[in-house]
Amino acid sequence: MKVSDSLKSHTKYLWFDTKKRQEFIRITDEVQEFLTESGLREGFILVSAMHITAGVYINDWEQGLIHDIGEWLEKLAPVNPDYKHHQTGEDNGDAHLKRILINHQVMVPVTEGKLDLGPWEQIFYAEFDGQRKKRVILKAIGI
Repeated sequence: MKVSDSLKSHTKYLWFDTKKRQEFIRITDEVQEFLTESGLREGFILVSAMHITAGVYINDWEQGLIHDIGEWLEKLAPVNPDYKHHQTGEDNGDAHLKRILINHQVMVPVTEGKLDLGPWEQIFYAEFDGQRKKRVILKAIGI
């Protein structure tokens, strides 16, 4: 590593206040904008949902697929009043399970100052218990 290539980090938060309980929001452009702000040329960006009923994933930006992902999640973790979690006074047990299925974060490589995604890959924020303010942390690390 050259002296001019010293390790650096940069942090930013994205805030969401969704209109519906469940939404899938493409955030690729916001992450690329953050990368540009950071000045990072080589490294990684961590994109992580900071709430236990939301997630982040990478996949194709195609409305049929987004619909299919929502239906698949509903089959695996349906809205159901019989979750043990609901005995605590909560009503979002399905949202916690959907978050586990989607995952809470992704690590995106940065090469030559650009997100190094595949040809169809896009970054999404997945909300499963929305209609209130939530955030995602972006953390760039590299040179």
